[in-house]
Amino acid sequence: MDDSRAIHLRWLLVFWLFVLGAVSYLDRINISIAGTALAGEYHLSHVQLGSIFSAFLIGYALFQTPGGWLADRLGPRSVLTMGVVWWGVFTALTAASPPAAINPLSYLILIRLLLGAGEAVIYPASNRFVARWIPSQERGLANGLIFAGVGAGTAIAPILVTYLMIHYGWRSPFWVSTVLGLVVGVVWYIAARDAPEQHSLVSPEELTYIQKYRTSTPSADSVSAQSGTSRRSETVGGSLGQIVANRSLLAITLSYFCFGYVAWIFFSWFYIYLTTVLGLELKASALYSTLPPLAIVICSISGGALSDALTKSYGKRIGRCGVAASALVLAAVILVVGSQVRSAPLASVVLSAGVGALYLAQSAYWSVTADIAGNRAGFASGFMNMGGQLGGALTATLTPVIAEHYGWISSFLTAAILIAIGGLAWFLVEPNERLAFAEESSH
Repeated sequence: MDDSRAIHLRWLLVFWLFVLGAVSYLDRINISIAGTALAGEYHLSHVQLGSIFSAFLIGYALFQTPGGWLADRLGPRSVLTMGVVWWGVFTALTAASPPAAINPLSYLILIRLLLGAGEAVIYPASNRFVARWIPSQERGLANGLIFAGVGAGTAIAPILVTYLMIHYGWRSPFWVSTVLGLVVGVVWYIAARDAPEQHSLVSPEELTYIQKYRTSTPSADSVSAQSGTSRRSETVGGSLGQIVANRSLLAITLSYFCFGYVAWIFFSWFYIYLTTVLGLELKASALYSTLPPLAIVICSISGGALSDALTKSYGKRIGRCGVAASALVLAAVILVVGSQVRSAPLASVVLSAGVGALYLAQSAYWSVTADIAGNRAGFASGFMNMGGQLGGALTATLTPVIAEHYGWISSFLTAAILIAIGGLAWFLVEPNERLAFAEESSH
């Protein structure tokens, strides 16, 4: 049978990873929309609210590498299911009133820290799934679809959370998020398997196709560069040592730090920026704040498809690295322009275009990491994503400080400089490289 006619069970599971991602982002950013009401009830300043945002990102960042290691060892099916249950519990606890003896700020920082630790598994585990289920030349689109869930969850959140807040109070969105997460987690556990060889519904044609194209072929130079490294062990230390010594993965991690800094301006502060700086009312602000996530959905998918198409025609240097670098530089230019706009509708459109340009690069990060790391894709992408979330944690705290002392224009200009640096870092990446542990057997 022709490869192109194979049954696409892998894409049904990619779609459910999109759903899981959407729910996870609803869980994590509902507090940024409910933040004004929460801060009012507990008498918190914007800087204190920023520390609560940062707590989530610190927990999320610190557990990226352990989460990726767990996904490599236990498989994405079990790890994602356990993660959904964990973050459901702590989403619910966000809405629960702290005991009288505990300071509300300390309580919320602790709960959001632990929520972040639970959510840390989702994308390293997803990338581990991609490394086993998705042929190399399809990974751009697959990751684009998975990360479109970021935009979908972020687009749904303002409408759903605002409606629930108005009718049922600021705590209600957290209860709803908890239930949604548990439902999609159960479906994932029933439907998914760690590898296509384990799934009874995978046709022989699709399995043959996946196995034929699952491993990317490194260039001769890449193989030569790695030939001095022994095929070591399955230990964390062995894998981590190769990752931190690898120029490509370090450059990707640096770039993703810059990516995370800019992305979390939109996840944490864009809604508040529209209301407090541009003066929009709650309902109008909720409408305009859906534009960035819609741009994320469109550009994640189109960026992934473009990356795959250019990779097939011109190779990964152009299709992965070139697309990512160009997109990030474009995002920097748009942020500079958008920071000067004072009209709320126009600013929403221009800045949304900036985050859209940012997400044209998203799939390249995860596709290249899966190609380089192979059977340790969860571990390597967890390390990379740790860098991204540390960037997000920094922006959650630093953005309001810069805005308070120098104005919001300076906050956006800082982001533009960082994302331009992130684009330049892609010139240090060798996308055809394979690490020594990439082909070790999985467990």
